[in-house]
Amino acid sequence: MGVLRLVVAVAVLVVLAVSYAEQRAAGRGALVDFLGYFTNLTSLLASVVLLVTGTLLVAGRPVGAGLTVARGVAAACLVVVAVVYNFLVPGEGGATAWVSAVLHLGFPCVAALDWLLVADRPPLPWRRLWVVLPYPLAWLGVVLVRGAADGWVPYGFLLPERGAGSVTLHVLGLVVVLVAAGALVWAASRVRRLPRRRAAPADA
Repeated sequence: MGVLRLVVAVAVLVVLAVSYAEQRAAGRGALVDFLGYFTNLTSLLASVVLLVTGTLLVAGRPVGAGLTVARGVAAACLVVVAVVYNFLVPGEGGATAWVSAVLHLGFPCVAALDWLLVADRPPLPWRRLWVVLPYPLAWLGVVLVRGAADGWVPYGFLLPERGAGSVTLHVLGLVVVLVAAGALVWAASRVRRLPRRRAAPADA
């Protein structure tokens, strides 16, 4: 599973590179704008986490507690990516259809299965559920400050001209979805894999 994790991480990084190249060719080449999309930034960070943990698995080394929590946060954020894009604001963003399919559906599904099936994580303590909040809230803060400064935001529902009330409601909604996704990931960390069947004796 470590090798598969490495393959997925590299594949997502390639998709991100191709997507960025496509946007540069279309005249939207600012890297700060590309990474301003929560999907792109989260996919990048999650891929790095998978690369590191996959390398440790391949090397037969234990995955530390900090990396386990980081993987849990990444999984929760990717669940948010899938839910928001596919159910709440479909079509938002400038990526092509195949890139959107990979980043908004394929990668979140693979990350969720990886979290459920690869038993290199202990149960995450509920008292640390709050750790799912700092990264997305920091992203939201930067986006809102930039939106107020130069009018650029990655998603239409965060446009300042929609009014403070609308933006506040959307932000609160995102926080609720995030906490729910984190709780789901934390609960899933308590699900144990089915035990492997022992191989039959050679002389059986």
